[in-house]
Amino acid sequence: MQWSIPLILSSAIAALGADSNWSEYLGDKGATHYSSLRQITPENVARLQAVWTYHAGGASPQNRSQIQCNPLILEGILYGTTPDQQVFALEAASGKELWRFNPGDCQGITKGGVNRGLMFWTDKANPADQRVLYANDHFLHALDARTGKRIDSFGKAGSVELKNDLGRDIGGLALGVSSPGVIYGDLLILGMRVGEGPAPAAPGPIRAFNVRTGALAWRFNTIPQPGEVGYETWPPNAYKHIGGANVWTGFALDEKRGIVFCPTGSAAFDFWGGNRLGDNLYANCLIALDAQTGKRLWHRQFVHHDLWDRDLPAPPTLVTVKKDGKSIDAVAQVTKSGHVFVFNRETGEPVFPIKEVPVPASDLQGESASPTQPLPLRPEPFARQLFSYNEITDISPESHREVLERFSKLRPHVPFAPPSKEGTLIFPGYDGGAEWGGAAADPEGVLYVNANEMAWILTMVETKSKGEASNATGESIYTQICAACHGIDQMGNKAQNVPPLTGIEQRLKKADILALLKTGKGVMPAFGFLSEGQQNMVADHLLGVSPGGATAPSIRGAAPAGGANERGRKEEMAEADVLGIIPYTTTGYNRFLDSKGYPAVKPPWGTLNAINLNTGETLWKVPLGEFPELTAQGIPKTGTENYGGPAVTAGGLLFIAASRDEFFRAFDRKTGRELWKTKLPAAGYATPSVYSIRGRQYVVIACGGGKIGTKSGDAYMAFALPE
Repeated sequence: MQWSIPLILSSAIAALGADSNWSEYLGDKGATHYSSLRQITPENVARLQAVWTYHAGGASPQNRSQIQCNPLILEGILYGTTPDQQVFALEAASGKELWRFNPGDCQGITKGGVNRGLMFWTDKANPADQRVLYANDHFLHALDARTGKRIDSFGKAGSVELKNDLGRDIGGLALGVSSPGVIYGDLLILGMRVGEGPAPAAPGPIRAFNVRTGALAWRFNTIPQPGEVGYETWPPNAYKHIGGANVWTGFALDEKRGIVFCPTGSAAFDFWGGNRLGDNLYANCLIALDAQTGKRLWHRQFVHHDLWDRDLPAPPTLVTVKKDGKSIDAVAQVTKSGHVFVFNRETGEPVFPIKEVPVPASDLQGESASPTQPLPLRPEPFARQLFSYNEITDISPESHREVLERFSKLRPHVPFAPPSKEGTLIFPGYDGGAEWGGAAADPEGVLYVNANEMAWILTMVETKSKGEASNATGESIYTQICAACHGIDQMGNKAQNVPPLTGIEQRLKKADILALLKTGKGVMPAFGFLSEGQQNMVADHLLGVSPGGATAPSIRGAAPAGGANERGRKEEMAEADVLGIIPYTTTGYNRFLDSKGYPAVKPPWGTLNAINLNTGETLWKVPLGEFPELTAQGIPKTGTENYGGPAVTAGGLLFIAASRDEFFRAFDRKTGRELWKTKLPAAGYATPSVYSIRGRQYVVIACGGGKIGTKSGDAYMAFALPE
């Protein structure tokens, strides 16, 4: 059903104040997660109640769908996304749907992955021209904010193909968008997500598009090309074939100065960089660009030659701090390692000293790790940095013994210990420290960030292709491009929502597998770069069919499923092998857990932190989330793994869901004391939004679940004080 939104707006605009909107992803262009609303306070928050619930639909019955969206609220209308990547508009006071856009209904458009938010633009010369900008999969769409229909004058019939204008042809490589960009004037500055594994990956340049037409306005190459600053930090031809160094998290914008701050990810492959020796600018950097032109103003690199998937996990936060009696407009960047780097926005000078510290060398074939890595001397880390014997879990004697036995077989943990065949401890783990939810900040210069304190284990294995096309097999290709997610043993990863491939012959035919390799599905990228012969070899390997047509020995006991494509095999040997240059892959993204599924380190496993950026001191730290069964045993609240960020208000509160226990909580932002909580229909792995309509303050959270083994949901819930 289509509604005429202007009629709704006209009756409400007069009653709305300047603080009523949540008009940008994470609250404002500075990504502060801050609302100046103050109706809900520590004194009355216990009276908070649910006022509406909107079921968006589109959740996966297999509990693999998610909602990570931080919705926008403008002039009484809420804009959000569904688990299956549709866009909708609601009356923000009632949760009543006004319109819906399904990109899957558009010819030639695909959808997939997750979505964390939207962008909104109003033509200053013609305020009736209001647009919702939405990027998903490899398309950017412009929607009329009144109706949800695509705007034909934007791109091609309302959409822009994002695989174009990347500086090189990426063919069938994976590319998508999970986080929104930021709008500066008539420009939309956008990042993307690309492959990170040992398979070929697309590059990740930062681009700006004209909001009116969709035309490319500028591009900044994060893997420099000849003549560009930073080119010397890579092998000479890296820009032709290396991928990554992309902004997948979103941006912060100093609109007054016209500076956009861009946090980049690691270069691909994440865990072996023998084909990209050097510091690899601008991977793992915070880059300050002129928002109008894309010209680099300054940059700071957080990890040289990353081998640990230490991509910057969240947008930076714009803050004003006081140091030595002077106010400094600063930008603060949280990291997966649990550090906060703080810089002068204009110059890039560190507000607190940064030291290059010596780190261990690598012993993997062809690798050359950086001899030093930068660490800030202040603020102090908001997550533990060392997993020693003293940090082994103590929740029970049995858990302690189990973990100790495995711990003793791994390489001793030190920060920046390089990947190894024996197994390297990553602590904090791949998902932080800080994660994509990012940090909030208040006007006093206090930063609020939730953190994971989980150990993961990184184990490297040889790819078996030995760098030669003639050695490519279905098994070696699987090992290189599939095993990091599905596992060497094909058992999948429940915590990562990755299904097992064991017994796949009972669920899928060969044609189905080939189709998935070509197109991808959900968070699985497409592997269109594989030739027909390579795709057939992978499918035959999964189905247990040998190159000669007989059933291969298999731990799965797979039945024959047709002969191998011998012609494709011969073609493969004649082609340039894009998979043979990486000698290692990993056994997957594996949390270090005990046999009951609890983390291997002592609690807390998830925390909420307040850091004074004026002094670098931690003001408070509290556990975030709990396992009720452990609390019932008398174990102090442990905290849980958490995803999604906080929202902070002038009323003195911090709202956050994020924890795997499916609660939504309010904390006193001055003390960290928990003041209120309520159970959600599914975990809120998203950042809440705060807004006001006709003088009533609301807090809304997406309840999508679906991560770390928790159930999926399709609800948005809004809370307010009783009228």
